[in-house]
Amino acid sequence: MATGWANDGAVQDQIDATIADAIQRSRGLAPRGPGLAHCEECGVPIPEARRKAVPGVRLCLACQSERDGAHAAFRGYNRRGSKDSQLR
Repeated sequence: MATGWANDGAVQDQIDATIADAIQRSRGLAPRGPGLAHCEECGVPIPEARRKAVPGVRLCLACQSERDGAHAAFRGYNRRGSKDSQLR
């Protein structure tokens, strides 16, 4: 298969790197340490059921939803080398 300047397996390497980045980003967003009884941002009590379901929870559902919406804007990295893909 003609791939131009790319090495054999370069596309799979790009896919693997993108998946590894997404996993790393997700792990960085996961709560750590002991959970809180009150939201870290707004101070609202966090329900017991949420604290049991999400170990290490630090935010109420409203604040967590807002934060998740902000992180959803991340589109990932464009690892393609073609000029056309950079313009999209």
